[in-house]
Amino acid sequence: MFSSRGNMAMASPSSIFSVYASMTASIMLLRSVTNDLIPQPFRGYLTNAFRYFFKARCKVLTLTIEEYCSGIARNHVYDAAEVYLSTKITPENERLNISKSPKEKKLTIRLEKGEELVDWFNGIKLNWKLICSESEKSNSSNDHSRNNPTRTEKKYFELSFEKKHKEMVLGSYLPFILEKDKEMKDEERVLKMHTLNTSYGYGGFKWDSINLDHPSTFETLALEAEQKSAIMEDLNRFVRRREYYRKVGRAWKRGYLLYGPPGTGKSSLIAAMANYLKFDIYDLQLDNLVTDSDLRKLLLATANRSILVIEDIDCSVDLPGRRHGDGRKQPDVQLSLCGLLNFIDGLWSSCGDERIIILTTNHKERLDPALLRPGRMDMHIHMSYCSYHGFKVLASNYLDIAPDHRLVGEIEGLIEDMQITPAQVAEELMKSEDADTALEGFLKLLKRKKMEGDVCENDGSDKTELHQSKRSKVGCKQKRPVCISKRKNGVGTQRRTRGRPL
Repeated sequence: MFSSRGNMAMASPSSIFSVYASMTASIMLLRSVTNDLIPQPFRGYLTNAFRYFFKARCKVLTLTIEEYCSGIARNHVYDAAEVYLSTKITPENERLNISKSPKEKKLTIRLEKGEELVDWFNGIKLNWKLICSESEKSNSSNDHSRNNPTRTEKKYFELSFEKKHKEMVLGSYLPFILEKDKEMKDEERVLKMHTLNTSYGYGGFKWDSINLDHPSTFETLALEAEQKSAIMEDLNRFVRRREYYRKVGRAWKRGYLLYGPPGTGKSSLIAAMANYLKFDIYDLQLDNLVTDSDLRKLLLATANRSILVIEDIDCSVDLPGRRHGDGRKQPDVQLSLCGLLNFIDGLWSSCGDERIIILTTNHKERLDPALLRPGRMDMHIHMSYCSYHGFKVLASNYLDIAPDHRLVGEIEGLIEDMQITPAQVAEELMKSEDADTALEGFLKLLKRKKMEGDVCENDGSDKTELHQSKRSKVGCKQKRPVCISKRKNGVGTQRRTRGRPL
């Protein structure tokens, strides 16, 4: 036995190399035979099975959340995680990324690459890490690109946790982050006012935007308290009923008609609604459009969570500037009332969610009944003359006076029977920074209007005639004669109207 072991120990290097070469050749032969006899899918299955049974068990699962999806579109989960984790930064973090754009009000703080952070959710420990990898990319068809390769950066989050919590993380934690991101962006969102840019030639349109800094809120509107509450409750009910609209088979949209004399605050109400909901505004002027397809293109180009406004619909519904000098309609104008109705409540209106459509008019009676029915204009809001309650709101806004001011009682006795718009009241209150001087001037205006007979009479017919007389004095500047075709049975009929501005 011992001699045998000694012989093995005395084996020459050439013998050992021969044995190694023989074994290697046998393995290569076996591999070649295996590749020829066993199909690739089955070999892959066997390999995975072998790895599954013999690999070391790990209790930690890691999710990667890349910055971009498919290389082009941004990953919503990545953006939401970036915003959410900025609220979880602790003194233990050593590197942070600070930025601020000219339009932002405060600094933006984000994790710097390589930083780690621990979050807790329902008792589960979750480890986050921001990773940034760089790679060089060159274009083989360009000599200059080969010599100067472009460096690309790939950023992604790694989220690690125990495997047993996988369902909780995917089903609850990540949706929670997405919802928190939405809430935070709504609070910090800069609202936009979009207007139509027609400089792209015939058939070419583009929405241009600027920041919407209108300060109007429901607290500053000169409306009755009950009317404010009704509007706000309707808006709240609309935004929280996504699933309800889906269940009943209706597009998630809402239509509002604002009507009343000029200067009663229709534009201010629109701005207050936008500020209340954090919705962008799209200001659509129908006189810039030619065909029904233009309307559809514009609708598709508007974003969700937005308010589409068509002001002075009684003026613009006939599309000014589309006639020849003799009054005949230009042959290329094909925008129809039917197209407008489909735009508001047809199949195309379902191309988007959480949208509000607002029409304003000074003459509700001039509008086609088909435009006013529920489903198109769901809520009709009458913007009337200024009441005593409206005056108190304006006086508090402009002069910061107490409700028991010595002149308030006399003003109350006059304004309730007076036809005066909130715009007229505001103009008087702005004439002096001294409250007494401004109120005395406003009181003189009320007395003068009363002497001129500009009050609401008990007789309904007299009131109507006076109302119409006042409208004729402050009537809208005449726009160009306009026309819209109302198609019925293939025959076009034309209505001609005049409009007035808000």
